[in-house]
Amino acid sequence: MSPTALSSSAASEAVALALTLAIHFEGIYLSAYLDPVGIPTIGVGCTQYSSGARVLLTDPPITREQALDMCRWSLERRYLRAVLMLCPLVDLSDRIAALADFAFNLGVGRLKASTLRRYVNAGRWSEVPAEILKWNRAGGRSLAGLTARRAAEAALIVGN
Repeated sequence: MSPTALSSSAASEAVALALTLAIHFEGIYLSAYLDPVGIPTIGVGCTQYSSGARVLLTDPPITREQALDMCRWSLERRYLRAVLMLCPLVDLSDRIAALADFAFNLGVGRLKASTLRRYVNAGRWSEVPAEILKWNRAGGRSLAGLTARRAAEAALIVGN
């Protein structure tokens, strides 16, 4: 499915759900900070501004509305599009949201090279949740927050 083939209401629903996940698991930080692996981040887990500029620890604080807009823009323009290109058979907004949140959190490159993507594209939905749950490590260690996030994504995949 191309990004244009997804109905605008399904795309909006997927982005809204992915944004809810991101806010829940990332929080909203109006000043730049280092994430658990040392990457400068701001807002709702954003490492880049919509201009493409990387976040720097010396950047001025942003507003809550700017934080939400940055994350929504990133989910719409980068991650939703990437998921639809890499996983063209996914057509349920819950599954799209789960995969968009996964890509937002871990990067498109990890989704692209993953066994998770192979299972999604093969329609092996019963195996996808277990595969998502494997992605709970950062900096070489398992993190409770990532484990909970992957569980939430897995629940969306199976429709719970």
